[in-house]
Amino acid sequence: MRIVTWNLWWRFGPWEERRKAILDTLREVDPDIVGLQEVWREGEENLAAHLAEELGLHWAWAPAGMPPHWADRDIDPNLGVGNAVLSRWPIEATEVRELPAAGGPVEGRVALYARIASPHGAVPFFTTHLHSPPFGSAIRCEQVRELARFVGERYGHGPVPAIVTGDFNAESDSDELRLFGGSRTAPVVPGQVMIDVWRYAEPGAPWASWDPRNGYLRHPAVFPSRIDYIHVGLPGPRGVVGVRSVGLAGDGPVGGVWPSDHLAVVADLIPPEELPVLR
Repeated sequence: MRIVTWNLWWRFGPWEERRKAILDTLREVDPDIVGLQEVWREGEENLAAHLAEELGLHWAWAPAGMPPHWADRDIDPNLGVGNAVLSRWPIEATEVRELPAAGGPVEGRVALYARIASPHGAVPFFTTHLHSPPFGSAIRCEQVRELARFVGERYGHGPVPAIVTGDFNAESDSDELRLFGGSRTAPVVPGQVMIDVWRYAEPGAPWASWDPRNGYLRHPAVFPSRIDYIHVGLPGPRGVVGVRSVGLAGDGPVGGVWPSDHLAVVADLIPPEELPVLR
């Protein structure tokens, strides 16, 4: 079961060329479920719908607010932004949860939930995009508290645990990632632990999803960081998967352009029926 998370950088840069590069990258990766952030909509046209149609996937999209720091850009008022899910299998239900501003600017951050009817069982799948400034850890902590509660409410009781994807805009040792994980500090939802799949990556594998090698990240203050995540629920009575491999995609120009300012994170999960029985 191949899972991808990717921030698509809305309509910034050479977006028409990037749209093709994004499509070509996803076609090569051949994912089963994808969580997307900064997905644009213009009238009836939606990037998630376009990608799904070209790839033969199901899709869902949820609108989010325009971050206030985009206000200094010349943005067409007909354009929207949101999070999306693409899936090889039918999407049975969706729900959107607003995330708190927590005393910061009103940004309209949301989390999108999709229950996916996979052959391995119902998959409780989530994708989100958190507050972005480097100094915004306290706000992101409040957002992951709400996200963790949302996950707990929709986790389900099938063989596949919750899968949470997104651009958390925070590094792996941050307070917000520790809080959301729930194993290095008290979990928000008692007993709920979410594992960062990168723990299963090969030692020394390229890891930065925000990488100054990317042609769009020219500011001298940009440093390599990992801010995009796939989390899976801790194996237990509510479901279990394994992690076969973790890596990056969209990590170079495609047709002369980088697909996005973020790299995609790709994880191959081992479904429950292929795992040994624990006794």
